[in-house]
Amino acid sequence: MILSTTNTIETQPVKNYLGIVTGETIIGANIFKDFFAGIRDIVGGRSGSYEKVLREAKDTALKEMQEQAERLGANAVIGIDLDYETVGPNGGMLMVTASGTAVKI
Repeated sequence: MILSTTNTIETQPVKNYLGIVTGETIIGANIFKDFFAGIRDIVGGRSGSYEKVLREAKDTALKEMQEQAERLGANAVIGIDLDYETVGPNGGMLMVTASGTAVKI
């Protein structure tokens, strides 16, 4: 399946628009990861633990969106938009949503 943030796939005309598809995930941040990430942020380093959680959340949301598109008979999703939000008490959870248009090319 082709996944693209663009509204078209070059040299691949859209034959059918099958509808909007979405994928969502919410991941909680571990208190120990938060503590060590804070220390790294103070010394100016990158927070590997947050980067890993962010990557996992994005991958999960995209996978859910792709599975929904496959159920509709799509072979591509175009116009993908990724949104990142913190939710929960003190912003302790990360929500990632992926949305796009399922198409047959």
